[in-house]
Amino acid sequence: MEALVVLSRVLFSAYSNVFQKQLSHRGFESLFIVFSSYLVLAVICLPLLYLFDPSSLTLSFWTNIFFAALLDMAGTVFLVMSLSKTDLSVFGPLNAYKVVVSMILAMIFIGEVPNLQGFFGVAVIVAGSYFLFPAKTAQQSRIWTLFKDRGVQYRFLSILLFSIGTLPLKTAVIAGGALATTVFWCLFGLPLAAMTQWFFIKGNIQKNFIKARDDIRPFIYLGCLIFLMQYMTMLVFSQLLVAYSLALFQLSMVLHVFLGYRIFNEKHVWRRLSACLVMVAGSLLVLNA
Repeated sequence: MEALVVLSRVLFSAYSNVFQKQLSHRGFESLFIVFSSYLVLAVICLPLLYLFDPSSLTLSFWTNIFFAALLDMAGTVFLVMSLSKTDLSVFGPLNAYKVVVSMILAMIFIGEVPNLQGFFGVAVIVAGSYFLFPAKTAQQSRIWTLFKDRGVQYRFLSILLFSIGTLPLKTAVIAGGALATTVFWCLFGLPLAAMTQWFFIKGNIQKNFIKARDDIRPFIYLGCLIFLMQYMTMLVFSQLLVAYSLALFQLSMVLHVFLGYRIFNEKHVWRRLSACLVMVAGSLLVLNA
């Protein structure tokens, strides 16, 4: 059962990124894509409120789910901005850094300390992602290539926000359960996304809505995929350590490279796939630690 949940989460995550990238290529603002996905999520989640009693949830749950929703909404904005500027086959493997950041944060704040093999697996992940980028004559050139790319910079910002958000998110799951956490993560994210859109792209809101009206199906598909992905995430977080859970999700990086090649005709597929395999090996080391 656990394997099916994890596999489903990997598939839902990868294909949601495909829809986000396609919508950004169609000229939609990143903030509008995020707001529209939360709008669909709210429609899905409102009927689910009847399945549990919100009044029974603790103050700890409400506090943690609010901060988790805030951080994840901001992370999603940078995620879509990254997808609009970098290849899917680079975006996916960069997910490996989430394991590194989340493990450090989990060690500091909730006392989850992996053993030596876990730390070695993280080192392998970092090394593999280093070789994801083209080789230059000087070693510093490769590092510069990594950090000067705007899409990569946005991706690191999203990873940082998601990684910090993982901590209150797991606490909320423990306090309120997977379904309640997913529902209120979606519902709290909508007003936050709406306020962000209003402040930053107020002049383009109507233009985006008119363009989206011609074909709303990708937005519906995206919202459904995000809901399923988030619910699967909550189920995994309720059973596994944070760092190990995120290491497990890194197995999706190979799928990202394949989808980038097949759907968006991205180049350097063999080099990026080789880098992914190294990072997958690191993920497996973390999982088996």
